[in-house]
Amino acid sequence: MSGVVRILGIAGSLRKASFNRAALRAAQQLVPADATLEIFDLDGIPPFNEDDEKTLPPRVAELKAGIRGADAILIVTPEYNYSIPGVLKNAIDWGSRPYGDNAWDGKPVAIMGASVGAMGTARAQYHLRQTFIFLNMHPVNKPEVMISTAAQRFDERGNLTDETSRRRVEQLLVALVAWTRRLGNSG
Repeated sequence: MSGVVRILGIAGSLRKASFNRAALRAAQQLVPADATLEIFDLDGIPPFNEDDEKTLPPRVAELKAGIRGADAILIVTPEYNYSIPGVLKNAIDWGSRPYGDNAWDGKPVAIMGASVGAMGTARAQYHLRQTFIFLNMHPVNKPEVMISTAAQRFDERGNLTDETSRRRVEQLLVALVAWTRRLGNSG
């Protein structure tokens, strides 16, 4: 299989100074030469309403087009209350609806996350993996990238400065590209 692997990156936080948004920007810098990483900002996605799923709001139509145009997905999630943030779950729901029009279907996906705590978004990432079963997405299993104590790993401008974290993000992206090629979603 040849060609550039197109990755769509989504951060599960709307906060401009979010460590997860910063980690996604770092991933964009660390993407392998045979891939691209486009970031989709979830700002402006309305709350999911089944009444609106047949006539998608414009921002949701953009999201679904971005998902469909990508060969693979990278989700960078914070952890809220031991799970994924509502804004991310909302986007996932919009991308899978209406029933029978699941834009996520068959997509290779990688997950990473950053947290000021010691667990580094482990529980949120495992909840996402459960969601991927219904969505028929194909997650990269390793490496797991859980950036703990994030305030010590990013500088004041939001740059990921911790070399171990940078290396793990790079390894995850290499694994995602290889997984995507193996599954035949590029080219």
